[in-house]
Amino acid sequence: MERIPFGIRQLDSIINGGAPAGSVVLLSGEAGAGSREFMHTSALINGLEQVDGELHDLYYGDRSTDAVAPEEVHYISFTASETQLVSEMRLAMDDNVVEKGSKAVEFHDLSERYFHISPVPRDWYADETASITDLRARHEREDLLGTLGMVLNEVAANNLVIIDSLSDLVSAMGEEIDWADISSLVQGLQKAAHQWRCLLLLHINPETLSAVRYGQLVDASHGTMEFAWESGGSTRARTLVVQQFRGVLSQIEDEDIVQFETELGDAGFDISDVRKIR
Repeated sequence: MERIPFGIRQLDSIINGGAPAGSVVLLSGEAGAGSREFMHTSALINGLEQVDGELHDLYYGDRSTDAVAPEEVHYISFTASETQLVSEMRLAMDDNVVEKGSKAVEFHDLSERYFHISPVPRDWYADETASITDLRARHEREDLLGTLGMVLNEVAANNLVIIDSLSDLVSAMGEEIDWADISSLVQGLQKAAHQWRCLLLLHINPETLSAVRYGQLVDASHGTMEFAWESGGSTRARTLVVQQFRGVLSQIEDEDIVQFETELGDAGFDISDVRKIR
């Protein structure tokens, strides 16, 4: 089975190279527990392979024989620009990795469309245009989800695509978006991803959802990874649990793995230890 690397070295090595092509993976995380760093690392390490193979080998190593690198890496954000995202990546990763890896990542900034349906002053998020009439005409042609769909149709096939994040869509509910739209979006992505042969990573903060709605997103995804803080004595550790993942979870269960302990290093997110059933 063809696989697309997550770009997380130890995780990819455990699951035979990455996620099955055509996967939609939900990244669900407590604040600061590593879900955002996972996204950033995935984008930059996969991008790094395209622009600097030597540096990629230093931080990641060789791909599995079952893994095929994505043709392109795309990062879609509803609220942040490329400059903002790259600055955030620099906070947790080596500058050289960020500088070179980000050159191979195509950032799609949908913040102008996102904030257009909010009361936020326009000069906070948009460049000047000829007139407010031109601005309105440009945006009324497509709603936010329609714009997202157009971007995905253009860029998803055979690629790694990161959507940051579904929580932003949840916060926009009540304007142009309702819950049924978001749930249908994820269900539609699951179907489309099979045709695109891509890897889609969807970030969500579970605290923004009820248990029922969160469960609907989990059911609509091929895989769900949950990032959390765990306390032990006087220390706190970031942990990762693979809750469900078609084509992947069976390999993890074969190793009796129940939880990964994670760490942040110069190359971003990685696994530092594995806890097994005793």
